[in-house]
Amino acid sequence: MTVGPTVTRYALQLGEGVKVARITSLHKDIAYALAATDVRILAPIPGQQAIGIEVPNEDREVVALGDILTSSEAAKARHPLEAGIGRDISGRSVMLNLSTMPHLLIAGATGAGKSSCINALITSVLMRSTPDQVRLILVDPKRVEMGQYEGVPHLLTAPVTDPKKAANALHWAVREMERRYDLLSSCGFRDIGGYNAAHDRGDLKAPLGLADENGESVDYERLPFILVVVDELSDLMMVAARDVEDSITRLAQMARAVGIHLVVATQRPSVNVITGVIKANIPARLAFAVSSLADSRVILDQPGAERLVGYGDMLLLGPSSSVPQRIQGAWVDEAEVRQVVASWVVQAKAATSVTAGSVAGDPTVGADAPSVDDGQAGQAAVDPVDDITEDSSRPSIGGEKGNDDELFAEARRLVVMSQLGSTSMLQRKLRVGFARAGRLMDLLEEAGVVGPSTGSKAREVLVAPEEIPDRQEQGL
Repeated sequence: MTVGPTVTRYALQLGEGVKVARITSLHKDIAYALAATDVRILAPIPGQQAIGIEVPNEDREVVALGDILTSSEAAKARHPLEAGIGRDISGRSVMLNLSTMPHLLIAGATGAGKSSCINALITSVLMRSTPDQVRLILVDPKRVEMGQYEGVPHLLTAPVTDPKKAANALHWAVREMERRYDLLSSCGFRDIGGYNAAHDRGDLKAPLGLADENGESVDYERLPFILVVVDELSDLMMVAARDVEDSITRLAQMARAVGIHLVVATQRPSVNVITGVIKANIPARLAFAVSSLADSRVILDQPGAERLVGYGDMLLLGPSSSVPQRIQGAWVDEAEVRQVVASWVVQAKAATSVTAGSVAGDPTVGADAPSVDDGQAGQAAVDPVDDITEDSSRPSIGGEKGNDDELFAEARRLVVMSQLGSTSMLQRKLRVGFARAGRLMDLLEEAGVVGPSTGSKAREVLVAPEEIPDRQEQGL
């Protein structure tokens, strides 16, 4: 007998000649005999010659996230994307390594505990990693679950609540994935781990012989992991199903090697939301209580979730396992989340005040890379990068045309005078995010100021400094 926080598992050895199938059909009779709400039969228990009968406890134990993060299992976890999610049936703390999943699908009925699990996961990341290790993109169509995280320096943009902007943010993640692959290819690395290890050793000084506007060699940045959390996929699928599915599929297929990971949750485990393409590319699943066997099969491709008791009771199906692990999810109080967020906001403001005068001298990752150093991580807490949610498929500037017209003139002057078509230079000089600097560079290409992109190298400048007055008279 094993007593867990939510259920007690009884291990039974069958008599000689007794078929396992004969026992698995008796769950209703066993629940009746024990006066239990429901029982789950595990036949057999993995690694044992026994049948497991899991009976809900009358008095359930509340699993606090703080207890998980102070456990011996959490002390052994070294990766910044290892998050505490709860305790298993034997009472051991469960740390989920999102880098090895490498993507996670969370599904279950309303009120089963999905949002609490997501809050515990995000809070674990905030407690265990710094902004230069992990950056976050939070998509919250429900508008109330993730607003409490606004202001933390880990965020690449404020929590996204508009479904169309969320689709744009996913498209930005795809473009960032492609940029990172170009960078790794140019440096000769297979994944983000090897690249960051070489950066830490100082082996990435100038392999391409690039130079900035001062003629100095260009250094490369350390790439942070990017965790994209979508709290309700069904709302996005109703607004932009094709774009969302395509972006999620591309990220799920390719983004692991460059350090971009997905956590996708939905309360509607139907085939219209969790399509076959999405399921095929997200092997790790977290199933909360559902109402029917069909819903359990949509999530896990097997029964089991329909017999969970709710309130954080879940089944974790790992990418390399066919038998789900039963876990009681960790609970984190809203006041505790606010304390964690407030602590990070204070640290970010302190970092901003110290580094505000030296941002222009920070190293960059080459010609077309975003800066994600400590100083700008601090800036993100006060002024998040909000342009990753804009539609970059259009060359126009959209709602911020006036501001970008002013920046366009300054960007043209900087590029022509320095004779360096570098997006990272525009980032530093104009104090803008990577997406806006990239759009300005695209506008400069349309105006004939710079040539087309050549990967991670700086663009060719087609206008000489003495031609600027003539172009201004022509309105170019």
